[in-house]
This record gives sequence, C-alpha cells and structure tokens, in this order.
Amino acid sequence: MPEVVYMQHPLIKHKITMLRQESTGTSEFRKLVEEIAMLMGYEALADLPLRDAEIRTPIEDTIQPVLDGKKPAVVPILRAGLGMVGGILALIPNAKVGHIGMYRDEETHKPHPYYCKLPPFIEDRLVLVVDPMLATGGSMIDAVAEIKKQGGRHIRCMCIVAAPDGVEAFTKAHPDVQLYVGVLDRCLNDRCYICPGLGDAGDRIFGTK
Repeated sequence: MPEVVYMQHPLIKHKITMLRQESTGTSEFRKLVEEIAMLMGYEALADLPLRDAEIRTPIEDTIQPVLDGKKPAVVPILRAGLGMVGGILALIPNAKVGHIGMYRDEETHKPHPYYCKLPPFIEDRLVLVVDPMLATGGSMIDAVAEIKKQGGRHIRCMCIVAAPDGVEAFTKAHPDVQLYVGVLDRCLNDRCYICPGLGDAGDRIFGTK
C-alpha cells in the first residue's frame, strides 16, 4: 500500500495560504490553483519512464533521454478539477485529457456521477486524477472506480486540500493508488466542508458565488 505523499515544498505551502484567504479574487485564485497543480505535478510525475533517443545538437549527434510509452492522461473531476489541468499541461503539454463529472447532493453529501470520457488506451497510460478538494473522499473514490472499470491500471490522484476523513476513506477504498496531498486540514464541518479549508473551490475558480 503506497504511503500518502504530503507536499513539503515551501512554495506550495505559501501559495495554499494565499489560496485560503477570503480576499483572494477569482483571477488570482484561478492562477494559484494552476501554479500549485504544476508544483505538485512535478513531484507526482518524478518517476515517468525514459528511453534513449538520438538527437542532433548544434555541436554533434548525441544520445539523450526522452519520455517513453503512451502519453500520460490528466483527468479532472468536474468542475473544480478543471482548474488544475493547465498546471499539469504546462509540464507535459502532450498529455491527453479526460473528464469525469460528479455533483454533490447537498442533503446526503454523496457524489453522483453524470459524465465520463477518457482517452483511448487508458490501460496503457499513467492517469493523474485531479480535484482541488478531498473532503469526504466520495468523488475521488468513485472517479477512480470508474477509471478502473474502463481499464485504467496506473492511477495517481492529486488534491490541494484534504480532510482526514477523506484521506482515510480514499486509502481504504483504493489502497493501490498513490495519493498526493498539498495540505491536510483539521476536519469536516456539519456541511462536509473542510476546515479551515478555502470554501467551495469550484465557485471560487469560476466566480459563480
């Protein structure tokens, strides 16, 4: 069972603090989410496979490393996960992008899937599932289950802010999937929002509230 990876980089910690602030506007919030995703992605993709390739520099022919295998896939959980895609694509511009749609029932707080579109040959790709918040863990758990059902075998998940309940539920449901967390917060409140958290990430990214 892989250990949960908690980010320790000071830039990630600093940017998450800026993200939390109520005074942070939509444009800055969106930019910070993308920057944090890129910094976290650098860690989450540190062991991508390489192969040797022959290239020509201005000086000579040489053998140098390039990425090997099928291009990775980044799969945001709609809608807030969309805010993290640009950060990952800044690292691997040729990555494929899938989408998984989930909405949360405001009474039961349970996720309900409504859309799933994954790149072809998903079984041969490293799949990076992204969502800014891991609260109860329900959406991430269901998203990974759907990817596995469609053949995904090499899956990693990444969230910016997590609650202990969500981490525990996710690692129990998918002990084979590596989870990367920007910061672990204190708890969930009675509405299943993360405390101290940062509010509704989707609303803050898209300016809908």
